[in-house]
Amino acid sequence: MKLPNSILNCANKYFMMKLNYLSRALLLLLLFFGKNALAQQSTGGSISQTNGVYPDVPFLLITPDARAGAMGEAGVAVMPDGNAMSINPAKLAFLERPYGVSLSYSPWLKNLVPDINLAYLSGFYQLDDRTVLGASLRYFSLGEITLVDEFQNQQGVFSPNELAFDATYSRKFGENFSLGTSARFIYSNLTSGQVNGSQQKPGMAVAVDVSGFFKKPTVLFGKDAILSAGLNLSNIGTKMSYAETQDKRFLPANMKLGGASTFIIDDYNQFTFALDFNKLMVPTEPVRDANGDIIAGKDPFRSVPSGILGSFADAPGGFKEELKEVGISTGIEYVYNQQFAVRAGYFYENPDKGDRRYFTIGGGLKYNMFNLDFSYLVANAQNSPLANTLRFSLALNFDKVAK
Repeated sequence: MKLPNSILNCANKYFMMKLNYLSRALLLLLLFFGKNALAQQSTGGSISQTNGVYPDVPFLLITPDARAGAMGEAGVAVMPDGNAMSINPAKLAFLERPYGVSLSYSPWLKNLVPDINLAYLSGFYQLDDRTVLGASLRYFSLGEITLVDEFQNQQGVFSPNELAFDATYSRKFGENFSLGTSARFIYSNLTSGQVNGSQQKPGMAVAVDVSGFFKKPTVLFGKDAILSAGLNLSNIGTKMSYAETQDKRFLPANMKLGGASTFIIDDYNQFTFALDFNKLMVPTEPVRDANGDIIAGKDPFRSVPSGILGSFADAPGGFKEELKEVGISTGIEYVYNQQFAVRAGYFYENPDKGDRRYFTIGGGLKYNMFNLDFSYLVANAQNSPLANTLRFSLALNFDKVAK
């Protein structure tokens, strides 16, 4: 069986850890890259038939916002809130409050490992009626790992972690359209310095997001409505590696495109329906023979511009396989009196390209300047490591202080 280079690299990183913690890293790979990332099937034992997409630092693909998490990960075009920059920075320009802060937290894979978690802190400030600045910090902790040598002697405790810091600028053009961008610094420390005799170092990279948001008040089916659309091209940046001798790998560059419709039934009731399409802009692994030579597809080791642009036409199976790499998120939100919200959604990923499929539910409460949201992921615990995942978001949106 021939494993992808990314899986081998990850295995090397965790070579000296206890088996139960080695499985922790493999579970993360299984979660983000799908079941086919860990075991490629073959025909006649010689030709790889499974072609995945394997970027580094996949924690950047986790949606921290509980509101979007409850709507099947949909939200690039949903009307903005304080967590807007986590899914579409351009939406910040349409926030009604002048400044605010928010905090999101999620115990990740808690059914499998007790101490992995994701925290997200963000804030925004309105410079004028059209311009908003924002900043955020995303921190992903893999808990504590006991290091051992080849004789199973303990070598201490290590806490691998990853983080990303963003600075965001969003500006409104007219009353219906805005653009936004985020500059991102990424830090990934997954080893204790040396693995299997090879000197390791934390991985570092920089990236940008480029996004747009459009909304249009209208009338549909005899009711006031707001139609909106959004696009976010995220994690476009430098490659990353953990050693001087290691091949640098792509960041999880991603395209998220979607639309939403908000129906204002009366002064107390409104519904929002959202649909997002999601695609990684990362080279697809080619089909190789028993010697590792490419027989279909393209070499994944190429420049960042070539990798991003080529990601729409490099699948060995052609256009049909490219379509399989598109994930679909759908969500619905009901809001009563601008204070209480109930949400539900569904996320779909093709079985050959990750096989993440699950329902989500959640709710929200708004009182004065406080917003509290939560989400729950409904999945079969035997089939999905994400089953029973909870996400919480608390936002404080302030009015201007009177002189």
